Amino acid sequence: MLVREFRLHDLKRVFEIEKMSFSEPYDVNILKQLHNIGAGFLVVQENSYVIGYIIFWVKELDKGHIISIAVDKNYQKINAGSKLLDTCINIFKSFDIFKIALEVRANNHIAISFYQKFGFKVSEFLPKYYENGDDGLAMILEL
Repeated sequence: MLVREFRLHDLKRVFEIEKMSFSEPYDVNILKQLHNIGAGFLVVQENSYVIGYIIFWVKELDKGHIISIAVDKNYQKINAGSKLLDTCINIFKSFDIFKIALEVRANNHIAISFYQKFGFKVSEFLPKYYENGDDGLAMILEL
């Protein structure tokens, strides 16, 4: 399993994973724009096949933000998400980022548990945060 920087030719596959992973997926043009404006964008591949991705951003001088992370459902039991998140955390550390934030649906217990394994803690309840009215949770990791 290899984590590497996203390349534009990965966009179609990343968008497929996005659509299978989220009820309100980012539009393909938003994914492309995030790459074009310099967001951190990594993919993980297994045997040269992209199976997941993570997009992140330096929000403030000392605060990073994870925008999106997803792994193809057929590859979720091989720690691809963990490898992506761990790589992202290490990148933030190398830039002296000491706090990482993200938002997650309050009813997404699998994702919440995943983030908690890395030390993320719920910092705020976000009522009706998502477009469809779902509540969200803000989570923070202090490095």
